[in-house]
Amino acid sequence: MSLNSSFWNDIKVKMKSRNNNNKLLDTWLDPIEYVETSGSDTQRKLVLGVPNAFHQYFVIENLQDKIYTEISDSYKQPFEVEFRVTGHKSVVSSSSTPTLEDVIQDQSRPVSTFEAPRPRASGPYSDPLNSDLTFSTFVVGKNSEFAHAACFNVAKNPGAEDYNPLYIYGPVGMGKTHLLQAAGNCIRQNYPNLRITYTSAERFMNECISSIRHQQMDKFRQKYRESTDVFLVDDIQFIARGEAVQAEFFHTINGFIERKKQVILASDRMPKDIIDLEDRNRTRLERGLIADITMPDLETRIAIMKYKAERFQMRLSDDVVNYIARISKRSIRELEGNLKKVKMFSELQGLQIDFELAKRILAHHEAQTTIGAEEMMKIVADHFKVRVNDLKSNTRAKQIVVPRQICMYLIKKFLDKSLVDIGKVFGGKDHTTVMNALERVKYLQQTDQDIFKDIEELEGRIHNITGV
Repeated sequence: MSLNSSFWNDIKVKMKSRNNNNKLLDTWLDPIEYVETSGSDTQRKLVLGVPNAFHQYFVIENLQDKIYTEISDSYKQPFEVEFRVTGHKSVVSSSSTPTLEDVIQDQSRPVSTFEAPRPRASGPYSDPLNSDLTFSTFVVGKNSEFAHAACFNVAKNPGAEDYNPLYIYGPVGMGKTHLLQAAGNCIRQNYPNLRITYTSAERFMNECISSIRHQQMDKFRQKYRESTDVFLVDDIQFIARGEAVQAEFFHTINGFIERKKQVILASDRMPKDIIDLEDRNRTRLERGLIADITMPDLETRIAIMKYKAERFQMRLSDDVVNYIARISKRSIRELEGNLKKVKMFSELQGLQIDFELAKRILAHHEAQTTIGAEEMMKIVADHFKVRVNDLKSNTRAKQIVVPRQICMYLIKKFLDKSLVDIGKVFGGKDHTTVMNALERVKYLQQTDQDIFKDIEELEGRIHNITGV
């Protein structure tokens, strides 16, 4: 199979078939055209043309991984892709240009999000490090100081016992992948002879299963154990899906550490919270250095916004910067997505970005960052596996009373409602009952470790929605 014009057209058709009625995908994918194929026989380069620098940036940021994935499914040899500005086509045709009204009516689909592709096929160039993800492009805040420092120290001295493995955890979209790849890029610069493998746990799992099925485990182990000096693994929480995979993962990680080769892992949770993770894997992951990364405060989000806006060559007033930073509470990825959304549609429509335009485009998103008492009750009920009606009832069963008291506590903390108003939410209970519940929860937080963890997890979920 050759990397030619026909091959690229087939790739575009396949990508569209998995993302039906996605106007934004059509808008940015259609103008990408085949230019040439270059490189050696052992590493082919597919050169694709884009109409301008803005289109090039958008494709690299939002579509590059999907394109690599789709090509990997069909082309099994090593390859790389270059997106070259040719200026041959306009960014979009007038018939496909989304209007501002389209944006407002379709806020449920972020600009940078498309349906998840199939797992990538194996190949040494299907998961390249992104050269833009470096320590210099990572905005450090109080939420990420320790994780950033740990990754930086590892990159300067890979294989040090106190930092091996380095385990970074935090909610989705907080910058874990950025730090992971920044460490990889820094190691590559400082130690050019070290062989670096960056992959996801899901891909590791899929390759392992495929190798077992086709009796190619020697080849699999050669790739991950003998042909790698630095092992970077993202989304490690998915490794717990199979016993054979976990066994292979344990021996791989163990081999790296014994030979003083660096391992850096990223996950959305602590090792102890990964369901079905074998004890030996959990113990191994906990023996290194664990660093968390959380949602940045408003001040840090504003700093990130200003940095991103400068990088996108956007001139934004302070009220626009503060507005987008304020409503982008779930993740840094969300913040950047909102900024891209405003930029893209201001350019497509030829409109100057001001506060009113930003607020109009992101109005639906802003509404989704609030939460009421009923929504909070649903979160608590889901966590404790009870019904919302049970929380509102008069039952005194312990499995209901404790969740009810915790829910009252969270409503008071996050919504700052009066005792009387909270009592009304729970079926008309008097303010004394609510006051006793709040005192009881404070006591349980100090004396019951399980309750402490329950409340901590619930507060995290609420924070990811509200940013409070």
